[in-house]
Amino acid sequence: MNRAENNFGKVAVMFGGTSAEREVSLNSGAAVLAALQSRGVDAHAFDPATRPLADLQSEGFQRVFIALHGRGGEDGSLQGALTLMNLPFTGSGVLASALAMDKWRSKLVWRALGLPIPEFAVLTADSDFAAVIAKLGLPLFVKPAREGSSIGIVKVKAAADVVAQLAAAYAEAAKHDNLVLAERAMNGGEFTVAILGTGADARALPSIRIVPATEFYDYEAKYSRDDTRYLCPSGLSDAREAQMRDLALQGYRALGCRGWARVDFLLDDAGNPYLLEANTAPGMTSHSLAPMAARVDGLEFADLCIRILELCDVG
Repeated sequence: MNRAENNFGKVAVMFGGTSAEREVSLNSGAAVLAALQSRGVDAHAFDPATRPLADLQSEGFQRVFIALHGRGGEDGSLQGALTLMNLPFTGSGVLASALAMDKWRSKLVWRALGLPIPEFAVLTADSDFAAVIAKLGLPLFVKPAREGSSIGIVKVKAAADVVAQLAAAYAEAAKHDNLVLAERAMNGGEFTVAILGTGADARALPSIRIVPATEFYDYEAKYSRDDTRYLCPSGLSDAREAQMRDLALQGYRALGCRGWARVDFLLDDAGNPYLLEANTAPGMTSHSLAPMAARVDGLEFADLCIRILELCDVG
């Protein structure tokens, strides 16, 4: 069905950028661009790594579909620029984007509201790594606080040299961000819940269980391998599914997210869900999870792109 009658005007699909997730963003943006054009939308590619944002105004763009991932696209900086330009854009505004990109500060918000999160610690070069291990147990994960796509994440496991392992893991994560977290591992499975809508109208899509063939859901498992399994329906009981979707909505609203996002979870051994992070510009590649959940919910990829564009706002 041609949806040009929605009168979106000239739409910039913004993808590429300069973050460590550029390659993923190029794939997401290409898929979104093709989907929108297939529905009659006047959509055009726009890579902010190769042209100034001022072109958005000089070339008469009326909406922006943000398919950028990581810093410069998902952290509030682009959202601030578009707000000043009075251009409607997809996804969350400045504050929610910045909070969600920062795993430490989003955890502080969730914890202050009594929402369940995995135990964690902020690491520095001067941290007492033995004390961190005593607090969090093993295994644990070390990650840059403001990167996505599992970039810079290291799993630290029990071994004779575990303190040295943790120090090396910190050094690796610190290459990507000067804010580094250590987080308690949970062994009950990894899940994700995509959300569409804003405020009281937001709704959670079916949860997806992620079953990587690798030791954990790393960059390779996300984007390169074909043996990662995605289960949707996820196999949770009706009660647990409802609990996870409700918790996803609570986490989404607590950060002030709007339009759409994806909230990731870990389960403990007893099956209790814990909020892991929120992604305000989720991937839209062939391996991506939000389109998968939408499809199970009855919304094909192009329809999902149209719906996200319909939810555009300014500021």
